[in-house]
Amino acid sequence: MVFLRGISAISRLRSRVVKQSSLSNTVRWLQTQGSSELDLKSQLQQIIPEQQDRLKKLKSQHGTVPVGNITVDMVLGGMRGMTGLLWETSLLDAEEGIRFRGMSIPECQKVLPAAQPGGEPLPEGLLWLLLTGKVPNKEQVYALSKELASRAAVPDYVYKAINALPSTAHPMTQFASGVMALQVESKFQKAYEEGVVHKSKFWEPTFEDALNLIARVPVVASYVYRRMFKDGSIIPLDDALDYGANFSHMLGFDSPQMKELMRLYITIHSDHEGGNVSAHAGHLVGSALSDPYLSFAAALNGLAGPLHGLANQEVLLWIKSVVKECGENISKEQLKDYVWKTLNSGKVVPGYGHGVLRKTDPRYVCQREFALKHLPDDPLFQLVSKLYEVVPPILTELGKVKNPWPNVDAHSGVLLNYYGLTEERYYTVLFGVSRSLGICSQLIWDRALGLPLERPKSVNMDWLDKFMSLSR
Repeated sequence: MVFLRGISAISRLRSRVVKQSSLSNTVRWLQTQGSSELDLKSQLQQIIPEQQDRLKKLKSQHGTVPVGNITVDMVLGGMRGMTGLLWETSLLDAEEGIRFRGMSIPECQKVLPAAQPGGEPLPEGLLWLLLTGKVPNKEQVYALSKELASRAAVPDYVYKAINALPSTAHPMTQFASGVMALQVESKFQKAYEEGVVHKSKFWEPTFEDALNLIARVPVVASYVYRRMFKDGSIIPLDDALDYGANFSHMLGFDSPQMKELMRLYITIHSDHEGGNVSAHAGHLVGSALSDPYLSFAAALNGLAGPLHGLANQEVLLWIKSVVKECGENISKEQLKDYVWKTLNSGKVVPGYGHGVLRKTDPRYVCQREFALKHLPDDPLFQLVSKLYEVVPPILTELGKVKNPWPNVDAHSGVLLNYYGLTEERYYTVLFGVSRSLGICSQLIWDRALGLPLERPKSVNMDWLDKFMSLSR
């Protein structure tokens, strides 16, 4: 009963948060328009003391209040459903999906500045939102875009570190190696070793590292792509372009629609609260006061796993296998047979299901809307649409899946493929570039709030057996 009451309390809290979100978003929007401050760091200097006091009050006034009970299933099941992390930049609800600082993806698309009227949000705007909790105006976003461009120079030794690997190495191996090489210039490590920064100000060199890292990962990632799949030539950054458009440009794709897709892709993949493998890995390593480069490299190595970020390449490979065996004009009945064939062979249908979500992923929905607007007649998109009709009823009938609905990975590969980025092995690198925004933003807040070293308790099966016998 105690556990059920805890779940009920959390559900009521989530309900209140959802009901209040529209009002809080309106207030946030009105407040930010009055701010003419263009410097992101100055904004944080104003905000951080208030949030530090807020954390102190939470600990002193409510530190002993339980937020739920832990079951044996949670201990044995990857800690699923266990509330145990503070992650300020985003919150994931099982029914409605991700909210960035309280704002849904459609709300972000509506209020965040875009490169063109009615266009997709600029990732710089989302970065500002993640860090400050406020919606930026166009001038603030453009200023941040210029600042990131000014930080984007990558030392030659980073390219040499990547070149030391075989060109056939997985793109994520090369990308993570490049990020580790960037660590040589860590401002946080230098400040910590010299003992010149008080721990209350650890966030400041972390901020410098984080923005430098965010600025440079598209340069490193595009080099990996050009090295593996093109002639190895480097396309330099264009100071006149925004973050997403520049990444597309450096990869070698300059069509306006591909640049719009990259803005959308980076924005919606940027953050997904703190419990997923990459976010948690970055937070865990960062809790040891490892600098953002070391922390983000750890996150990338988690992202490279088949059960996490590598899933997006698996989706497109599976869709191509459908086309190869059945043709592009496959009927729904044929598609049902192929899905059952996949499941009966002991495999999963990639791109369906989620560890938290219990409805269609909003990130899937906005990509579908992009496709309906820009490529409605593309055969692979039409196949994805058929899968959306066919797969959920089959997974529901199977009875073993808690969430039969598509996630973000079910759609992204088809969009990238349409615009010419057909090398599916590279797709997780795009995910990694995007995730730098969310993980680095939270790392800044980890240091600003003085969050401690993460050290949960582990047990063995003997301990569980003994605990169960004593509980009877």
